[in-house]
Parts: sequence; structure tokens; C-alpha cells
Amino acid sequence: MHGATPHTEEHLVSRIGWLRPAVLGANDGIVSTASLIVGVAAAGADTGTVVVAGLAGLVAGAMSMAAGEYVSVSSQSDTEQADLAREREELRTQPEAEREELAQIYVGRGLDPDLARQVADQLMAHDALGAHARDELGITEVSTARPVQAALTSALTFAAGAALPLIVAALVPLGWVIPGVSVATLLSLALLGALGAQAGRAGRLRPTLRVVFWGALAMAATAVVGSLFGGLA
Repeated sequence: MHGATPHTEEHLVSRIGWLRPAVLGANDGIVSTASLIVGVAAAGADTGTVVVAGLAGLVAGAMSMAAGEYVSVSSQSDTEQADLAREREELRTQPEAEREELAQIYVGRGLDPDLARQVADQLMAHDALGAHARDELGITEVSTARPVQAALTSALTFAAGAALPLIVAALVPLGWVIPGVSVATLLSLALLGALGAQAGRAGRLRPTLRVVFWGALAMAATAVVGSLFGGLA
């Protein structure tokens, strides 16, 4: 009998560490920069002013996304490390109580008490902290907070997303800035929604419509604000 071929799977949840900040960054870059450009253009600004405003929005937004992601994910990481330190101390001082706690978790998942204690014994003998981190605290390799990865991903994808409406604004005639940026933005948002759904292997229609709707609403709102208050400048 030939040896069985190893069964390997690629689970999509492993992508969550970079997929969420990537989609968020690209979406924010496109929407915020396009909305800024449309608002400034609606206020009657010339092409140079529109482009400078868009460029400033790109740089400020990318830095803001990086800082925001780093701070928020660092807070998650700090919480995880504090929980792990507490668990490590409890394993040192109360090993039997921790073993019983782990066994009860497995009982709650459907194992009979004797088997649950055997599983707890073997897992704690192999890696006690890892077992408690995974099964008691819900901390795994996939879900572990990675602040630098999140910050860099968000900043780079924000800048990439923001570059599209900025390039359109710089290339089209002034009178076409608003319609040109709006069309390019909605098309790119639709593509982003479809790509994000494909990366997560989810349905494409709802994510695409959702991101296009909110992008259109944001540009419409800033266009109204620019038109109403442009004359005050």
C-alpha cells in the first residue's frame, strides 16, 4: 500500500493580518482623497490648488493610517502580552487548577471528563502556555497582533489608493476634474470591492455595492460642502 498523500489546506483566515488593513487602507485612500479633490474643485479652486490639496491628503492620510493602525494594534498586542504574563504566572503557581480549567474547556466542547483530562495533561506537558493561550485566551498564530505589519500595510495601500484620483485630477482639464475623478473613483472602488471579496473568497456583489455606495456618498457630501462654502474663501 502506497503512503497516503499529505492533506494540505490553505485557510483564508490566515490572511486576516494583512487583508483587513490592506482593504481599509486602499478604500480610505481612494475615498478620502477623491472626496477632498472633489470638494476643493467644487469650491472653484484651480488645478494647481486641487492637486496640492490631493497630494497633502495623500501624505497626511497615509501617515494617519499608519499611526492609527500601529497604536490600535499595539494596544491589542499589549493586552495579549499582559494576559500571557498572567497565565504564565498562574501556570507556575497553580498548575493543577490550570490543568482542571483546561480540561473543563474541553468538556464544554464535547469531550467526556476523563478524555478531557488526558488531553489537558498531554497538551500541558507539550506546551502548557501555548495550550492555554489558544484554548483559554483565544490567542493563536493567526490572530496575534502585528502592529508593524498593520501600519505598513495600511500606509502603503492608502497611498496607492489615493494616487489614482490624484493622477486623474492632475491629467484632466479643470472642468472635468469632478466628473473624471468621480467616475475613476467609483470604478476603482468597484474593483477594490471585488478583489477584496475574491481574496476572502466571499460573494462579490454585496461588498462591491457597499463600497461604491459609501464612496459616492462621501464625494457627494464634499461636493455640496465645497459648493456652499467655496464663495466664502
